[in-house]
Amino acid sequence: MRQWTIDAFTSAPFAGNPASVLEPLLAWPDEGWMQSLAAENNHSETAYLRATEDADRFDLRWFTPTQEVTLCGHATLAAAHALWSELGSHARSLTFNTASGTLVVRPAGEGYEMEFPVDPLLRIDPPPGLAEALGAVPIEVWTSRYLIAVMPNGDTVRRLSPKPGAVLPFGEGCLEQGQVVVAGLADDVKDHDVVDRFFGPGCGIQEDPATGSARCGLAPLFAEKLGRPTIRFLQAFPGRGARFETEIAGERVLIRGQAVTVMESRLRVFP
Repeated sequence: MRQWTIDAFTSAPFAGNPASVLEPLLAWPDEGWMQSLAAENNHSETAYLRATEDADRFDLRWFTPTQEVTLCGHATLAAAHALWSELGSHARSLTFNTASGTLVVRPAGEGYEMEFPVDPLLRIDPPPGLAEALGAVPIEVWTSRYLIAVMPNGDTVRRLSPKPGAVLPFGEGCLEQGQVVVAGLADDVKDHDVVDRFFGPGCGIQEDPATGSARCGLAPLFAEKLGRPTIRFLQAFPGRGARFETEIAGERVLIRGQAVTVMESRLRVFP
């Protein structure tokens, strides 16, 4: 079986977020095998596709090196890129059946547009100890899929250096525990509006280079703050960086980005 390493939410290799994508399966392997391969790949996500009777529809699951997750943006983008760019799909759009419902991906310009659900938002008081864990005092805190800590500006977000595992206790009231998104408005920057980072020890990832699922909460939050539906994000993972454009469309968020294949390999072990 073939497997690809694809950098998602970037137009150049060695940036964005790498995901492993296995070529489509006819049946799900044993979950222990899927988890072991994800641990062997050691990317933040490994994407598994299962073919259906519809050539344009696939079942899709995502595994971090330590567990299966219910939603992943960058590995969905990588899976769609693999189907179009590596396997020659002629579909005008691809539909994925996932643990978070139906997700649709379409070509858009030089990249792709994903249609994801909007996550609910609730503003809360800053949890005790959060500022100490992050190393900076947030001006707002919201619950969503993840805990969202809004900082005074993008430079504060860039400078953060929390200790490994420091955010594990946080996330009560969120869909996911121990995973914190930190974001701030960019200062006088023309190519992005918001700077963000994602710390996710709760799913085995100390810091994620590009987190598409975080846009489900960040997009509506900053669309409201800036008074417009379209927002440009820079996820400022040190040494890589990833770029997103989002647009609110009712109860869905459109997430746009590019992807680059950097490696193809062949598995010598089989489920």
